[in-house]
Amino acid sequence: MQGLLGFLRGLGAARLMAMVAVTAALIGFFGFLIMRVTTPQLTTLFTELSYEDSSAIIKDLERQGIPFEMRNDGAVLMVPKEKVTRLRMQLAEAGLPKGGGVGYEIFDKSDALGATSFVQNINHLRALEGELARTIRAIDRVQFARVHLVLPERPLFSRETPEPSASIVLRVRGTLEPAQVRAIRHLAASAVNGLKPQRISIVDERGNLLANGATDTTIDGVTGEERRAAFERKLREQVEAIVSSVVGSGRARVQLSADFDYNRITQTSDRFDPESRVVRSSQSREESTGTDDRENQVTVNNELPGAQQQQPTQAPRDVSKKSEEIVNYEISRTTKTEVIEAGRVNRISVAVLVDGVYGKNDRGESTYQPRSKDDLDRITTLVRSAIGFDGRRGDQVEVVNLRFADAPMELPTAEPTTWLGKLQLTKDDILYVIELAVMAFLGLVVLLMVVRPLVKRVLSPESLVATAIAALPAAAPATGTAVAVPGSTVPNMIDVAQVQGQVHAQSVHRVGELADKNPSETVSIIRQWLSEPEPAAH
Repeated sequence: MQGLLGFLRGLGAARLMAMVAVTAALIGFFGFLIMRVTTPQLTTLFTELSYEDSSAIIKDLERQGIPFEMRNDGAVLMVPKEKVTRLRMQLAEAGLPKGGGVGYEIFDKSDALGATSFVQNINHLRALEGELARTIRAIDRVQFARVHLVLPERPLFSRETPEPSASIVLRVRGTLEPAQVRAIRHLAASAVNGLKPQRISIVDERGNLLANGATDTTIDGVTGEERRAAFERKLREQVEAIVSSVVGSGRARVQLSADFDYNRITQTSDRFDPESRVVRSSQSREESTGTDDRENQVTVNNELPGAQQQQPTQAPRDVSKKSEEIVNYEISRTTKTEVIEAGRVNRISVAVLVDGVYGKNDRGESTYQPRSKDDLDRITTLVRSAIGFDGRRGDQVEVVNLRFADAPMELPTAEPTTWLGKLQLTKDDILYVIELAVMAFLGLVVLLMVVRPLVKRVLSPESLVATAIAALPAAAPATGTAVAVPGSTVPNMIDVAQVQGQVHAQSVHRVGELADKNPSETVSIIRQWLSEPEPAAH
């Protein structure tokens, strides 16, 4: 212990303070590393939470004693990764998150016995709006949705019922595509009885009108331009797919233009078939007239044997007969009403640009060779079949072979599966491993750049000399011989002549301490030295 105290006194106050400061910094640094490594890895539990849902979820997490972290003003909650699935199932059982709006759960706690029909209708409207808002928020790019429904009742003594309408306010990430806007309109229209997509208005958070119902639409709310663009995109993708399979990926460029007729035509035609007859009605009438002829009349006189025939006294009258028949026939008639909707294809024009064939010569250099006419004719035939070519409407297909400005890129060869692929590490796992590696590197740097120089400086020969001097007894002989410092790891022997001054300083310091502690004995010793006679000179 005395040697340790002497070692510390030999270091000096400056070195001791430096060692204490460095030690505290190292303890804090390595403590941070240990806490960071032992802290559980956090992952996202829920995002885009409302304040009500975030408060309810935090209260449940605190009740279970589960650590969590809030980000983005409580809109994002982070929990340990191994507990995410279980927490989501527990919160779903409790009905969380609710989505920031009231849904059909409004009827779970309502008093149905004392509620009036007006209150029930209002609650039903609120629940329907809330459920629609939740469903719309499930669509990609939609962060927030608010739905307002107007469901008018039929007035008394009125035969017509007013049509319902709706307005939707959205907060989106980026910009919604027209197809997504139409999907939202049809989703709301299908959920509300009697609501038409044309009666739904959609506005984003910046006040931009996405749908107002006044757009001139043709079929299913799709405008003519949107239909033409979708038709061209579909045909272009088909042509590119079939041509790229022949010339190679990225070695073909396709441009397609379709001419549409947006006129809506209604035609009505009547057709009569004279060969097809059907009896509709028939009427027959017969008339007959005759004379009163008395000849050969049957009488008693005429029947007696030998009686003479009675001669007619009057001339016979004329007899006539008349027949009349009326038949009405129905001729076959066909009435045809044809409605030709807008958006008929008048003409399709396709331009296809294909690259040539690349190869390598004997010296390994890349060479270019244009495609033959037979190849271009086959490609033209394929393109015509893909677009439904019709020469009567003026369709055009042009296939041209030109060399592209960019040389074809060589596809990378498939590499064998590495051990990282076998481990199936996720992105979060890779980032966590990188973080641990960086912390380990920083710890190694601190050990090599701070701790090692400090230890080397403390254990330097000068410090060891100071330790040896402190360990020497006060009455050490000041001879010129070499003395080995006990406990020293330095193999060289220390010359006493080099440390003689330090030994004398230590002796004087100790004598001064003794004089301060025992002043009377010190005075008597000095008087004794003064009274002693001086030795004779030799």
